[in-house]
Amino acid sequence: MTYQDNYKIWLNGNALSEKEKQTLLSMDEKEKEESFYQELSFGTGGIRGILGLGPNRINKYTIQRVTLGFANYLKSEHKLNGVAISYDNRYGSYEFAYEAAKVLAFNGIKSYIYKALRPTPMLSYLVRHFKTSAGIMLTASHNPKEYNGFKAYNDTGAQLSTDESNKVIEEISKIASPFHIGTLDNDLIHWIGDEIDDIYLNEVEKIAVRHDEKDLKIVYSPLHGTGGTVIPKLLDKTGYTVYREPNQMKVDPEFSHTKSSNPEDHIAYEKTIELARKKDADVIFVTDPDADRLGVAYKLNDDYHILNGNQTASMMLYYILSEKKQPSGIVYTTVVSSHLLKDIAHKYNQKVGETLTGFKFIGEQAEKNQGKLPYIFGCEESYGSLVSDFVRDKDAVQAVYLLAEILNTLKSRNLTVKDYLDEIYHIFGYYLEDTINLTLKGIEGSKRIIQITDYVRLHGIKIDGFEVKKKIDFSKGMIHPHDIVLPPSNVLKFESDQGFIIFRPSGTEPKLKIYISVKTTSHAASKQKISDLKTAIMAFINQI
Repeated sequence: MTYQDNYKIWLNGNALSEKEKQTLLSMDEKEKEESFYQELSFGTGGIRGILGLGPNRINKYTIQRVTLGFANYLKSEHKLNGVAISYDNRYGSYEFAYEAAKVLAFNGIKSYIYKALRPTPMLSYLVRHFKTSAGIMLTASHNPKEYNGFKAYNDTGAQLSTDESNKVIEEISKIASPFHIGTLDNDLIHWIGDEIDDIYLNEVEKIAVRHDEKDLKIVYSPLHGTGGTVIPKLLDKTGYTVYREPNQMKVDPEFSHTKSSNPEDHIAYEKTIELARKKDADVIFVTDPDADRLGVAYKLNDDYHILNGNQTASMMLYYILSEKKQPSGIVYTTVVSSHLLKDIAHKYNQKVGETLTGFKFIGEQAEKNQGKLPYIFGCEESYGSLVSDFVRDKDAVQAVYLLAEILNTLKSRNLTVKDYLDEIYHIFGYYLEDTINLTLKGIEGSKRIIQITDYVRLHGIKIDGFEVKKKIDFSKGMIHPHDIVLPPSNVLKFESDQGFIIFRPSGTEPKLKIYISVKTTSHAASKQKISDLKTAIMAFINQI
């Protein structure tokens, strides 16, 4: 069917309210095409998209359809021990969570749903605490305010495996219409207050390596999201001085007091840097709306410097391994993360498991590895890490707690974060990473992303200053060390003697992500090399 056909089905049906029909009637032709030309695809972890009406948008009807497909999958697999549900601060998150619970109830499946928003890692914990068969998180993570999404979890607390996702997709495809899906509000819906918070936070406290007196001043912001429900309480309880950014502590789907909901964006730190200067704070912690990612800015010479995800992960891993004797275990990272992480792990006789991008794969491996090699640490370059695998998704609450300890330890030794990073670089080499995010929205944007990746797959790359020694195409899948199966993925990695360049279309955003990593003998040389490569890469892409 054409987008016009789909539009007419929605407009002329009897499911929509008059207000919703008026919204459809007010759409211009471009809006109609974007909203109705396809259905939102259920990817490796769920669906994510722009809020609005139509099958290519996040709305009550698409959420109900996906939930019904998920429920039918659970019933077909005889996984009927309930579903845990949480949600973030976005428009519709609570309403969608409630709709999901009602669809499950209609299908005879109980749910445990938080009364108020809670972080994604706490959803993972809720699954494990109640031993439910599955979990649902209503969130669009760090995306802009116009987005929302539905993330699906299995009974381990990790996001669905690729095989599980494919089975859910099959069930969703059997549901021809998103309308008139049965819902019921009954005693199968169990509301959860704050009774789980302290149980979860007590587990977080167990990751501490040292138990020194606290002498650290912290500025914290949840960027209007879920982190504010538990992180300040944890830091207060354990003795840190915490200054909340007051406006950003407010739960707000409009993100009124931040220019970005993504800790990877430097503009997300403007308010917290202002507060940190007033309070002479040592460090700034910023979590994304569902509190699975953490951004960090540290004080140096009366200014605040923002770390990237590879740097924070490298610091955490180095600290864990150098400050305390660890068993010989396994460290998980991803194919796009800095090779510095592998170097650190190997120095301390740790095995390294590499997965595809997406923490679902690390959570999956942590479960498969249970009872074998001890889990030491897991991380990805996009500001996500998991210190202890008592949950099975990236956890910014744990990251805040460990990094606060690291900064506190450094301060007691009269060392700065820069000193600590320089110590690491002196041992392993001056690694530096950066990412080019090409945002290409809409139908034409999708075509351009395909055009670039197809060209690179067929012809390779010709980048000034980068001599390709090895090309790795992940499109057919492969088996990595420690029996880690990498399913097919649209990722192309080019390695040289000094680093790598990776092309990867985002699975959750309209972006082509190009990862760059270099290693030289000095910070200045690495910085210049990154800058030169970024210029050369853009010149190459513009010729495609």
